[in-house]
Amino acid sequence: MLSELKKMIQNGKHVTDDEINFPIKKYRTLFLSDLHLGTRAAQAELLLDFLKYHDAETIYLVGDIVDGWRLKKGWYWPQAHNDVVQKFLRKVRKGVRVIYIPGNHDEFARNYTGLTFGGIEVVSEALHKTADDKKIIVMHGDRFDIVVCNARWLAYLGDWAYRVAISTNTWVNTARRLSGMGYWSLSAWAKMKVKNAVNFIGDFEKTLALEAKRKNADGVICGHIHHATIKQIDGALYINTGDFVESCSAVVEHQDGHFEIIYWQMTAQEQMSQYLKQNIKTLLRSSSKAA
Repeated sequence: MLSELKKMIQNGKHVTDDEINFPIKKYRTLFLSDLHLGTRAAQAELLLDFLKYHDAETIYLVGDIVDGWRLKKGWYWPQAHNDVVQKFLRKVRKGVRVIYIPGNHDEFARNYTGLTFGGIEVVSEALHKTADDKKIIVMHGDRFDIVVCNARWLAYLGDWAYRVAISTNTWVNTARRLSGMGYWSLSAWAKMKVKNAVNFIGDFEKTLALEAKRKNADGVICGHIHHATIKQIDGALYINTGDFVESCSAVVEHQDGHFEIIYWQMTAQEQMSQYLKQNIKTLLRSSSKAA
């Protein structure tokens, strides 16, 4: 990227953002969860931009793709949300395998496990085999959340509180962006500051890792708690995809079998603009020396 910019500047060409090609990356497997389509908090445009530049042989949709809880209370489905669904369907038509594992917010889809819709396979959980022969269980993870399982009213209250935090976060980050500051997550900050939330995340992770070992798997990939991470827990690989509402994260498996978390909190165009602003002095110095 840097060398391409240098050549353009050295040739005296005025560089605009859309003249620099952002690289398209192809992975063995892509894992996405907690898109929450059907809510105003969903980052559909960012997700579409992410899918434009990231492709895979297999895509797992690891639950809470559509937010049935919110849609029951009021219909909200803009064109961008429909475009996301169409994007996945187009990927299937192009030969990508798409596997959908419903979560608690889209639990209605659990009635259709074992079926396919437009080529998208609906399953309750999956066993993924990595390029280096590891067996990884893929599930949403809500079955191991005692609040969701035993106190549904409290889960709904938590959902309401999270939506309030997301709404507040939107205004905070609009102000930060106008001030030239980076993205900051209010709810993620609160999770790490509140002892009970930290303990809940830790217990959830340990429980999922234990479930992987119980099933003689090498690890587990899940979503649900909106906290992206890759770690070893008691000899099991624990991976959480995070979410595409606030942290805008995904997990990818490379061709050699290793996993990576990718964050996409700005569009490719915005990232390129930021890159140009941060590196313009270096580029100009290089071009003047070459002259």
